[in-house]
Amino acid sequence: MNDFALWWDWLAFGVRWLHVITAIAWIGSSFYFIALDLGLHKRPGLPDGAYGEEWQVHGGGFYHVQKYLVAPAQMPEHLTWFKWEAYTTWMTGFALLAVVYYAGAELYLIDPNVLDVSAPVAIGISLASLAFGWIVYDLLCRSPLGMNDTRLMLVLFVVLVFMAWGYTQLFTGRAALLHLGAFTATIMSANVFMVIIPNQKIVVADLIAGRKPDPKYGRIAKTRSLHNNYLTLPVVFLMLSNHYPLAFATEFNWVIAILVFLMGVSIRHYFNTVHARKGNPTWTWLVTAILFILVMWLSTVPKVLTGEDRVSAGAERFVASVHFEPVRDTILGRCSMCHAAEPFWDGVYQAPKNVRLDTDAAIANHAREIYLQAGRSHAMPPGNLTGVTPEERALIVAWFEEAR
Repeated sequence: MNDFALWWDWLAFGVRWLHVITAIAWIGSSFYFIALDLGLHKRPGLPDGAYGEEWQVHGGGFYHVQKYLVAPAQMPEHLTWFKWEAYTTWMTGFALLAVVYYAGAELYLIDPNVLDVSAPVAIGISLASLAFGWIVYDLLCRSPLGMNDTRLMLVLFVVLVFMAWGYTQLFTGRAALLHLGAFTATIMSANVFMVIIPNQKIVVADLIAGRKPDPKYGRIAKTRSLHNNYLTLPVVFLMLSNHYPLAFATEFNWVIAILVFLMGVSIRHYFNTVHARKGNPTWTWLVTAILFILVMWLSTVPKVLTGEDRVSAGAERFVASVHFEPVRDTILGRCSMCHAAEPFWDGVYQAPKNVRLDTDAAIANHAREIYLQAGRSHAMPPGNLTGVTPEERALIVAWFEEAR
């Protein structure tokens, strides 16, 4: 039982690793096919139904790719489906959300200064928001707005602005930005699972039955795929944001998130335009740089929601432990010069990862992290700069395992 935190931390690491691997596979294939689609050439003599072709060279060989806008005249003997990358990325991402944010809701998900709710309620809100995102997005795409890509994207952007602000009214800053990423990633994965692949299966079934496929299914799938293409870069940022307090732990974190969406659009517009051989819009990099500078400026605005530290539910036992006072003295003497509201270690201007260890409540609330980072391992402090002794580390282990 005492080793449960260690096993759980390794589980989180394994799931995170798998999530990154599958995300790379999905993003890579998505970017490749968008670039391929935009770079197709039309020429006389293409097979009936072929929209365009492209020659590519890679790995010492040449590839000749042809695209059929609707479908070839006959069903090919071998057909490769690109879907499991999307499915496994979402499943591993959700598993990671459950392992880190649901299991550690009192530490990572709930901020009583924002919304004081129980862990089950917070988890329910999280799940409902992900389902809400897909339902609203899908309804908008199927509505008359879906007939005009520009108007649809503007309305969807308004939805994202609302959700970015809304999440900061529900969860911790760390969880708010990550949930905005999960909200967007759920839409992207559901596009594949609920629209793109089913539409392709309809076309395949028509080919097998000898019917002429309806081109509308291909058009709808292409639109959803284009949406995924523009959403990918912001999602990557949001998934990494939990490592950077300047992104998630400032007053205007939700505005920062929205500006990141605009940066993603400007960057993708550049690459999509170049791949389509329609010019070299270098102005997009200037726009992206300006947006990033604005993000940097917003991150310097002091956080308004400070509030008093309070011991989270379940952490009281760490304060009540007979080992707490000596452990607290160790943490205050060895860690709080960096992990404080106003760090006084040279070169440290904000508590790393926004973890503050300068009050009894903060130390109790971060007991597990202290145990793993400074008790069971020597990860903290970096290089043992403050000289934590083996006896002090052993005391941290005894404190956590006795109270656990």
